[in-house]
This record gives sequence, structure tokens and C-alpha cells, in this order.
Amino acid sequence: MVWPEGPVNGIVMKFGLFTSAQANSGDLPAETGQGFRDWLDFNVEAESLGFKSSFLVEHHFTGWNQVSSTLMLLMALAMRTKTLRLGSAVMVLPWHNPVLLAEQAATLDLVSGGRLDFGIGKGYRHSEFKGFQIAPEEAEARFEEAVAIMTRAFTTRERFSHRGHFWHFEDIVVEPPPSQKPHPPFWVAAGSEPSIRRAAARGFNLILDQYASPQQIAERIAIYKAEREQQGLRFDPMQVALARQLYVAKNEVDKQAALVRQAAYTKRTVDVSRTPGAEGGSHVLAYSDKGGGTEEHALYGTPDEIRAMLAALRRAGAAYVLLTVSGGIEQLHRFAREIMPEFASSAPADAAE
Repeated sequence: MVWPEGPVNGIVMKFGLFTSAQANSGDLPAETGQGFRDWLDFNVEAESLGFKSSFLVEHHFTGWNQVSSTLMLLMALAMRTKTLRLGSAVMVLPWHNPVLLAEQAATLDLVSGGRLDFGIGKGYRHSEFKGFQIAPEEAEARFEEAVAIMTRAFTTRERFSHRGHFWHFEDIVVEPPPSQKPHPPFWVAAGSEPSIRRAAARGFNLILDQYASPQQIAERIAIYKAEREQQGLRFDPMQVALARQLYVAKNEVDKQAALVRQAAYTKRTVDVSRTPGAEGGSHVLAYSDKGGGTEEHALYGTPDEIRAMLAALRRAGAAYVLLTVSGGIEQLHRFAREIMPEFASSAPADAAE
């Protein structure tokens, strides 16, 4: 992936989307699939407004008709767009046969002309581990074995066999080859120092969560950058994507009402994610025990308030922000018209110091 770079002491920010979708839409039931078509229209409009990417979640068994076939929807989006990067955020490897997943990802990468950003993860929702009858304690080992298989599948054109703990394959060659070489970039979500260092050392790109403060973001980017350099790997600010919720409010009353809606939406995610009787956890669970913790750093506010929050993130070193947009296409237009242009050029010389 090639992005234009800003000067050393200034950051040109790029914006993408961090999205989900539901098959239903308004009064139209899931059987219509209208929500998925609305999602496609939303992303087509985002491309026309200058957004660089759209990362799409994968979830199962919620009862909300969420996206469960991420690569299929991204393939549909590939057919309607030309430049938008197509990201998965994330494909949960313990749920998938790694050879079939590598084949599907490579096909999407070819059809899209090399636009796949392959986000992968271990999973965090209790309801999904329960539904698939996979022990959470196996997640790490399943993830590691799948990464090894997929990397080999992407990078070799020779037949190979694999006999691991979870998967056995005999005399296979994975087809087709992906467009990007050596393979579509792997993106992983990480927040703790050990997990960030592991991602950097392996050459993975990094997704930082919706909820951390600018100070935490600065610390995490610094850890990632230092570890890459320690490993002799080049660091590009665009290798780190920061997720943030967005709502451009008309006034304070509108802002507070939107925050209440967002808190309710987040609570249902927490409810299906947490193991009964447990406290804490990864991703959203790490912030949900503090009142307002999942909304504290959301980009909710007037254009002036959002510009100030983005400036703080830019000072923290964030160059690539993935927005979860509440409120539909009009919100995209307001952000692109009233906020995005200020961050499309370099920050002042002292902004990143």
C-alpha cells in the first residue's frame, strides 16, 4: 500500500471508515437485504468524498442481522468502487478454515485490483466462542497456526502439506495468487505493549481502538514505531490506523442526545461480549466498567470541537483515522466539507513535537 507522506515534523491525515451493517433497514426487514445495499451506497459516496478506505467488521449470532460474510460484502463493494481500500476489521481466524479463507481473500484482492487490507484477529465476544464451541483458551494457538498457513498459501506457488494441531492439509496449492506481493497486508488490533510489539516485529499493520485517550494513542504509536525500527523495518505512520466514532452535532443538545444513543448501542455489544461473571477483557470490555468510558474520546461535537479533538490526535502522532459514522450520508458530507480539508495538509511545525 502506497500513501503520500507528510513532512517529518507535520502529519497529513487520511480518513477511512470503520463500518458495520445490518441486513434490515428502518421498517424493511432483514429478508430485503436493504441495509446491506444502504451500506454499499454509503461507501460509494465516501469514495467520491475522498475517503481512502472502508474497514468492515465480522460478527455472528447477535440476533441483529449483522455482517457475518465480510469478504462477500467487500467483494460487492469492490465491484462498485475504483480506489477505496477494502479492509476487514477483523476476520476472526479461529472461526475459519485458513486455506478457504486465503483463497477467498486472494480472489477479492485480484478482483479489486490489489485493494484488500486483510485485518485478522483472535476474537473477543463470549457469544461467538460459545456459538462456535471453541474454547477461548485456544484462540491464540488457532490464530498462530492460521497465520502460518495463510502466509505460506499466499507466498508459495508450490504444493505443500501441513500437519498442525488444528488443521491438516495434504499436497495443496492455494489458488489464485493474490494481486499484492508478497500478500495483502495483515492488520491486527492491539492495545497492550506486548501485543503491539509482537505486531510490529512481525511486520503487521496496527489498528488502535475507538476508546483510548490521545496520550494512550501517542504511547502506543511510539511503542510500535520503536519496535519496527528495532527489527530493521521501515515505519510509515499510515501503518497505524486509529478507530474513532464520529457525529457532527448541531449544538450541545444534539451532541448529548447522540452520546446517549451511542452508549446504548455500545452496551449491547458489551452484553454479548462479556463472559458471564467476568470483569474486564479486551477491546471494548477494557473500557466499559468506567462510566462513560466508551464515549469519553468519541469525536462527537460541533465542527470546532471535532477539529480540536483531531488536532490532539494529530499531535499524538495519528495520521490515519477510521471513522464510525453515526447519522448517515449527511454526516459524511458535513465531515468532508467542514472538517476534513483542515487536516489534508501538513500540521504546523510544532504540532507533532
